[in-house]
Amino acid sequence: MILSASRRTDIPAFFSDWFMNRLRDGYLLVRNPMNYHQVSKIELSPAVLDCIVFWTKNPRPLLPYLAEISESYPFYFQYTLNAYGKDIEQNLPDVGERVRTLQTLADAIGKERVIWRYDPVLLSPTYDIRWHVETFGRLAKELAPFIESAVFSYFDSYPKVENNIRGQKARACDQTEMETLAREFSSIAGANGLTLKTCAEAIDLEQYGIAHNCCIDPALIEKIMGCSIRVKKDANQRPECGCAESVDIGQYNTCRHGCRYCYANFNPKSVETFLRQHDKNSPLLIGQPESADKITVRKMKLLRKERNEEQLELF
Repeated sequence: MILSASRRTDIPAFFSDWFMNRLRDGYLLVRNPMNYHQVSKIELSPAVLDCIVFWTKNPRPLLPYLAEISESYPFYFQYTLNAYGKDIEQNLPDVGERVRTLQTLADAIGKERVIWRYDPVLLSPTYDIRWHVETFGRLAKELAPFIESAVFSYFDSYPKVENNIRGQKARACDQTEMETLAREFSSIAGANGLTLKTCAEAIDLEQYGIAHNCCIDPALIEKIMGCSIRVKKDANQRPECGCAESVDIGQYNTCRHGCRYCYANFNPKSVETFLRQHDKNSPLLIGQPESADKITVRKMKLLRKERNEEQLELF
């Protein structure tokens, strides 16, 4: 099993204590986003958990726990680091602090396990193409000694995002703008020795040396673990997403970053309500199990192949 922590909220930034309590207890509960009282029990034993993928904009609260996590679990980070102002990314630490955090993280766990995400690219009178090219270039230069690869995506205006982004004069890129940015980003990445890919994009940018990414990446997981894994594409993601199948343990409307482009936070009042219900000792990220809940133990299986099994397949 691959654990996704999490596309729905920033667990390292806001729920590190809870996450560590769950690892130590060996299980957690996750509510179905579409059915409140349908709850899955997820076993977290190393016997069934192959790898943890952390998604974050501020992993600093999790840094003190990395050595403990490493004792039992392979993991890597998808680290989103943009440089928008407070009008777009309202509650993030200063960009300089976030750069230093990435550098500290990479020093601790290795550059191959920290993926820089410049994500998403939106356009506005303030954040035009020239701004993005200059900003991506500056960040790439600062981060290149600490990472191997970068991923970017273009802003998509989901219905749930439109209320948050309204008033910012922000918009998605058109085809020509996509290609212009891709060409410039590719040149910058190459000059800094970085591999550059896109996340969940239909546009073909191979002419610029940019491939489609798998954020939950079987090849990277195999490299980290030192053995092969059996895994299939995640059917629950968008068609353009190349990610391997995983189990996400987050909950929507629970992130305090307040990024206006975020599809996972679409109701600020719900964010405050849910966060008041958070208990770091609960098996649930938000609240406690309720009498009406139907808790089902989710079937888990180890994805990695043992070395002797791989050798048998050669004959």
